[in-house]
Amino acid sequence: MSHNHTDLKTGDIRKHLIRMTIPMIWGIAAIVSIQLVDTYYVSHLGTQQLAAMTFTFPVTFVLFTVIMGFGIAMSSVVARLIGENRGEDVRRVTTHGLMLVFGVAMGLGVVGALLCDSIFGAMGADREMIGYIRDYMMIWFMGLPCLAVPFVGNSAMRASGSANTPAMIMVGMAVLNALITPLFVFGLFGLPKLELQGAAIGTVTSQFIAMLAALWVLKSKSMLLPLGNLQLGTFKDSAKRILFIALPVGLTSAVGPFVNTIIVSHLATFGPETVAAFGIATRVEAFGFVILMALAVGMGPIIGQNFGAGNFDRVRQTLREAIGFSVFWSIGTAVVLVAFAVPVASVFSDDSIVVYYTKMSFMIIAPSYLFQALVNGWSSAFNAMGKPQISVVMTVVKLIALMIPAVIVGAHFGGAMGIFAAISIVNVVTGLCFHWWSLRVLDGAETRLALKTP
Repeated sequence: MSHNHTDLKTGDIRKHLIRMTIPMIWGIAAIVSIQLVDTYYVSHLGTQQLAAMTFTFPVTFVLFTVIMGFGIAMSSVVARLIGENRGEDVRRVTTHGLMLVFGVAMGLGVVGALLCDSIFGAMGADREMIGYIRDYMMIWFMGLPCLAVPFVGNSAMRASGSANTPAMIMVGMAVLNALITPLFVFGLFGLPKLELQGAAIGTVTSQFIAMLAALWVLKSKSMLLPLGNLQLGTFKDSAKRILFIALPVGLTSAVGPFVNTIIVSHLATFGPETVAAFGIATRVEAFGFVILMALAVGMGPIIGQNFGAGNFDRVRQTLREAIGFSVFWSIGTAVVLVAFAVPVASVFSDDSIVVYYTKMSFMIIAPSYLFQALVNGWSSAFNAMGKPQISVVMTVVKLIALMIPAVIVGAHFGGAMGIFAAISIVNVVTGLCFHWWSLRVLDGAETRLALKTP
C-alpha cells in the first residue's frame, strides 16, 4: 500500500472513527457555517432579503447534493480500490473524477442561470423577490465548479485515510468567507455596497481559493496523474465507476431539496415570515447535526476499505459504534434546541412573527431528529459499501411517497403548524421502519458472504 494511504482495515475501530470524525466536525461545520454566516449578514438587510435567501436554499442544496453524490462516489470507489491494493487505479479515478465533476458543475451552473426566473417563480417567488434572488444566484451558479472540485477532491483524500488536511481546507474556506463577505455585503472600507450580490461574491471567492488548495494537496500526495499522461483512454472506465454511485446518490439526495421546495412553496402561502423562519430553523438544525454528518463521512472510508477487503465483522462493528453515538447526539440536540428556541431564533431576526414560527418549528420537529438520523446514517453506510440502490429505496419512500402527501395534508388542515407536524411524523415512521429493515438487509449480506467463504 502507498505510503500516502492509511490502512483502516486493522486497528481499533473506535479510534479510527474518532480520528476520521473529529477533523470532519470542523470541516463540515465550516461548510454549514458558510450559509449560516451568509444568512446572518443578509438578515441585517431586511426580512425581504432574508426571505429571498431562504428561497435559494432548496435550489443551492439540490445542486450541492449532486456534487455531494460525486464526493460520496469518489470516497467509496477510492476507499475500495485502496482496500484491494490498486494504487495506480486510485490516481486514475481521482484525476478523471475531478475532470468529470468540473464539467458537470459547469453545465449545471449554465442551466441554472438560464432557468433562474422560471425555477423561483414556480416556487412562489413574486417579481420583486425574484429580483433579489437573481442578485445572489446568478453569481452563485457561475461559481459552482469552484465548490465541486475541492469538495470531491477532499473526498479522495479522506478515502485514503487523511482527515486533517481536507478539514483544514474547508475551515480555511469558511474563515475566508466570513471575513470577506461583509466587506461586499455592506460596502465596508470603501467597497461598493452589493448586498445579496456581495454575499455570493464572498462565497465564490473563498471556494475558488479552496479549489486551488485542494488541487495542490492532491498533487503533492501523488494522488493525481501528471498533466502529460492523463490516460484519457481509460476515462470511460473511471467515469462509469464514479457515476454508478454518483448518479443514484446525487439524484436521491436532490430529492430532499426538491421536497423542501414544495414545503417552502406551501409555507409561502402563509406569508414571508414563515418562509424566513423555516430557513433559520433548517440552517440551525444543520449546524446542530454537524457532528453526525462528520461521523457519516468519517465512517465511510472505514466501511469502504473493509468492505473492499471482505472484513465484514469490522463493517458491522463500525455501524454499531456510529449508530449508538447518533442516538445519543440526536436526543441531546433536540433537548437544547427546544429549550433555547426563542434565544436562538432571536439571533437571526427581531421580527416577532419570524421568531414565533422558528420556535414552533423547533418544538414540533426537533423530537423527530433521532429517527431522521437513523435513516441518514444507514443511507451513508450503504453508499460506502457501493450499494446506492438501497439508499434510493429509502429516500424515494420517505420523501416522495410519504413526505409530499403528508405536507399537503398538513398544510390544508393545520397551516404552517400542520406542515411542521407532517415533517415530524414522517421522520418518526420512516426512522423506525428503515432501521429495522436495514438490520435485516445487513444480516442477509453477512449470510451471503459466509456462504461464499470456504
